[in-house]
Amino acid sequence: MDPGVALLLHDIDRAFDKKSWHGTNLRGSLRRLTAAQAAWRPGEARHNIWEIAVHCAYWKYAVWRRLRGEPRGSFPIEGSNWFARPIDAAESDKAWKADVALLSEMHTRLREAVAGLGAKDLSALAKGSNLSNLEIIAGIAAHDLYHAGQIQLLKRLRA
Repeated sequence: MDPGVALLLHDIDRAFDKKSWHGTNLRGSLRRLTAAQAAWRPGEARHNIWEIAVHCAYWKYAVWRRLRGEPRGSFPIEGSNWFARPIDAAESDKAWKADVALLSEMHTRLREAVAGLGAKDLSALAKGSNLSNLEIIAGIAAHDLYHAGQIQLLKRLRA
């Protein structure tokens, strides 16, 4: 495996679900949260943890789609970027678990796409982007960490 690809895999894994020196990663920030905790809003018209989790799933999908050259519109939830959550309070625990599973699935897909790249692929422009594959992959790791920190703050505000 190309060393650059291996480093990117290391970075996206540490940002998502592998132990790292920097503290809580994205998956760790969601661990043991209930649907009610994830649905709490810090204020009117502010995103909740649940919406942030699905937003992160969407952007993992978007990077995967660009790396693979897949068409738009194949994300399992209709829409893009931000998704209102929860939809149905009666089914919230089941829906929360399904959305966390979606986030993990999108990470797995992204990881597989990155692992399939070669050194030359890293400098190529990502499909539908003016950024290189290297830049969007490094960016998705930063995106995970940004939102992991945001979730940790929301958890503290709620406490």
